[in-house]
Amino acid sequence: MASKGVRVAWVVVGVIVALVVAAIAGAYALERELKARIAGALGPLGSAERIDIGLSGVRLTNVHLHAPKSWPAGDTLRADQITIEPDLPDLLKKRIHVRSVVVDGFTLTVLRTESGGLQVVPNLRQSLNASPASETEASAFEGQDKLIDHIEFTHGTFEFYDETVRHPAYKIAVENAHATVDHLHLPALTDPTMVAVKGEIKGPQHTGTVSFSGWIQIASKDSQTNTELRSVDIVTLDPYLLTKISAKTPVAGGTLDMTVNATVHNEQLHAPGVVTLNHLQLAESGDPLDTFLSLPTKAAVAALKAHGDKITLHFVLDGNLRDPKFSLNESFATKLSSGFADALGVSVKGVAKGVGETVKGLSGALRNLIGQ
Repeated sequence: MASKGVRVAWVVVGVIVALVVAAIAGAYALERELKARIAGALGPLGSAERIDIGLSGVRLTNVHLHAPKSWPAGDTLRADQITIEPDLPDLLKKRIHVRSVVVDGFTLTVLRTESGGLQVVPNLRQSLNASPASETEASAFEGQDKLIDHIEFTHGTFEFYDETVRHPAYKIAVENAHATVDHLHLPALTDPTMVAVKGEIKGPQHTGTVSFSGWIQIASKDSQTNTELRSVDIVTLDPYLLTKISAKTPVAGGTLDMTVNATVHNEQLHAPGVVTLNHLQLAESGDPLDTFLSLPTKAAVAALKAHGDKITLHFVLDGNLRDPKFSLNESFATKLSSGFADALGVSVKGVAKGVGETVKGLSGALRNLIGQ
């Protein structure tokens, strides 16, 4: 009887071992399939040196997303590591719900085209809009909401290339950057998405800071955001503030602070702001056609000597974003240039003439920051 019980026990143990071995083999097979699917999806876009799949999610190491033709950098995105944490119970129910995406050690390039549009990883967007791999996958997720709770960028750099002010595109790097995007609900995009970005802009004399925060309702374009620049070297923003004919820049020193609180509702923009120029120093370039904020640099240098080293300019930007005639360029440029002239006690007569061209870059950059 005892020997019979021992035999039964060994049979049970054998069955359990067989089930465990089968489960492990099945897990490895599933992992290989998932890795193959991820590598296949990533293939047209770029590469990952390593793909690890665990109970908590997927980790990609040394990721490169290749740039399309004529992109100003070799990659649209580079990252030491990308960690994706899906909601496994929802995935089993054929619902796409990602709890978090963390992009660490990154360099992300953003291009402002000559027409003023912003492009961020355009090839990724094209891939997401492409047809699914099979009809089965299409039917499984067709019409399903896709929710990403949290996206985080850590320990990285945003590289902004602007074709509106210079060819080749002018580059400004935001280093030591950190950014978060919360509650991204696809495909409707009717829910408010929270966005926050902060980082540093390193200049030849100072390291300034930049921050952007608020919410954006992508489908309707409604938004409420705050943008702040602090202690940014004015020479770093050289192309946005002056019209330069000669090779020598008239900006010899100084920093810029700026705050813009922008609200967009029903595509109607209201954005009051303040710009402060600290310790501004201009050097005469020798070319009478060179200007700073539409003032001849010679006149601006003379006025600065009598004024002091701090100039504060207030402005309010209003407009209907649906109106094809609406442009922030001329209105903002005129206000900023006139305010600069008034602050220095220089006659503003004739300052508005040609202003739209002389500071077109700065107003265009500001338009991007407030989300037009």
